[in-house]
Amino acid sequence: MSKEGRPDLPVTIVVAYARGGVIGGDNRLLWRLRTDLKRFRSLTVGKPMVMGRKTFQSIGKPLPGRETVVVTRDPAFFAEGVHVARNVDEALGKASKLAAAMGAGEIVVAGGAEIYAQTLAMADAIRATEVHADIAGDAFFPPVDRAAFAETAREEHPAGPDDEHAFAFVDYVRRA
Repeated sequence: MSKEGRPDLPVTIVVAYARGGVIGGDNRLLWRLRTDLKRFRSLTVGKPMVMGRKTFQSIGKPLPGRETVVVTRDPAFFAEGVHVARNVDEALGKASKLAAAMGAGEIVVAGGAEIYAQTLAMADAIRATEVHADIAGDAFFPPVDRAAFAETAREEHPAGPDDEHAFAFVDYVRRA
């Protein structure tokens, strides 16, 4: 971590959200997009991922090829194969050390809503999947601040056999 409290490496948020910023409901994903899951894997393999306890529990296990740092206030929380942090700053510090050991060039923030809210101000990039659907949920990603982030890429995808909704992969980079 730098003396300003920012991680030494770029922080990239990887998120999928429907209209209105909905990222989930009842601690689960609310859509089936196989193409997005493949992209998530390609964006996260070989990198440390920071996520909240509820997000980790919704996945149910550490994902192969990645180091997972779980943020939780629960002092009794333990999960085999993950690193535990009590707050976002501690998590980013652990992720920085893991990234150095892995030879990774960035830290990935993988949710949920509270972790996204706490890391958005320090994020260097957002790799979003914008699901073109109105879906009711109880967890939300904040609107992307277009004054702070520039859209650098957009790739539209139609609904299909493996993807129940149309969606777009959208990359945002923090403006200088």
